[in-house]
Amino acid sequence: MKVLIVGSGGREHAIAWKVAQSPKVDKIYCAPGNAGIAEYAECVDIAAMEFDKLVAFAKEKAIDLTVIGMDDPLVGGVVDAFEAEGLRVFGPRKNAAILEGSKAFSKDLMKKYHIPTAAYETFSDPEAAEKYLETAKFPIVLKADGLALGKGVLICNTLEEAKEGVKTIMLDKKFGSAGNEMVIEEFMTGREVSVLSFVDGKTIKTMSSAQDHKRAGDGDTGLNTGGMGNFSPSPFYTEEVDKFCKKYIYQPTVDAMAAEGRPFKGVIFFGLMLTPDGPKVLEYNARFGDPEAQVVLPRMKTDIIDVFEACIDGTLDQIDLQFADNACVCIVLASNGYPVSYEKGFPIRGLETFKEHEGYYCFHAGTKFKDGEIVTNGGRVLGVTALGDTLKEARANAYKAVDWVDFDNKYYRHDIGKAIDEA
Repeated sequence: MKVLIVGSGGREHAIAWKVAQSPKVDKIYCAPGNAGIAEYAECVDIAAMEFDKLVAFAKEKAIDLTVIGMDDPLVGGVVDAFEAEGLRVFGPRKNAAILEGSKAFSKDLMKKYHIPTAAYETFSDPEAAEKYLETAKFPIVLKADGLALGKGVLICNTLEEAKEGVKTIMLDKKFGSAGNEMVIEEFMTGREVSVLSFVDGKTIKTMSSAQDHKRAGDGDTGLNTGGMGNFSPSPFYTEEVDKFCKKYIYQPTVDAMAAEGRPFKGVIFFGLMLTPDGPKVLEYNARFGDPEAQVVLPRMKTDIIDVFEACIDGTLDQIDLQFADNACVCIVLASNGYPVSYEKGFPIRGLETFKEHEGYYCFHAGTKFKDGEIVTNGGRVLGVTALGDTLKEARANAYKAVDWVDFDNKYYRHDIGKAIDEA
């Protein structure tokens, strides 16, 4: 098979690495890719939103399967563009990717089908939003309706903060058109857990749980980011929680989308809050998480190509999805100053060390080739990832591997997986 992967981050590197393990695959392309992905795939200079060029490339190279990694093209309708030309593609159509593309849509869906989530209201008028806030209980959560690179969520502790948040999202348009509409929802307390799942329109098979660290600084301080690290499995995601979620959240979501005439095929990422009142949905994403993919895929035993094809063909019920009984931790090495402003173009040293150690991986997020060497090219640069028999062992291994690689302005959190100690 010839496979095309669309995207350029750590998630796409993890997908390419996993696809390369399938005996069914002879050739991998990635558009646009990065310096790490280039080890497994031929990188093609086509941006993820250039649908016509991607489709033309897939036809020209007789690509057997295209895998969409990123949210923007999915929400924009890239799957529809491929299917219109008779091409096989893994990911939800535009009318299903709205599950991530509009928070207002997903909240309304949950309300309609009684899927547990936080109480909320939706606003398109900033004045009405401010008026509502004057009667609200704090802390409260403001969410830009559309895609905002995982950063369009503000937790406000006071009315003043919340009014400033309305201004930031709806008037200053910090997140662009994503802030044309806004969801205001109750602040939930508890542990956050991520569960990624494969879906074929009717059947859902969940992957192993994971837990993210969104804030830039140690102790969950600083600004929200795309994710500073992750571990899998989450010790807080118990069998009891899993049973509840399967019955009241996972299958009901798949059934709700089908009932709405928006059958979902691809990956649904469930962002959950384990509240004192039971698990509730924080958000949906319509693709693999980043860096969730980096800790879940190394633990997955099933051939990923078989799973992708089953999702497309509606035969997921025939797949035995298996994960190893081990643990994995990913620590993101970022450019100092991320997620606001940072310098790029610094040479990265020590990458070859990972080849010498089994169970250690370095997934590239923001890298590129320059003058024959690999240099930094983004806010999140690398995802240093390690396996272990236990979470504590995996974390120790990952932090050991952090020292193998270096670049100017290297920054990372020192407390990834600290919650493991409290489990």
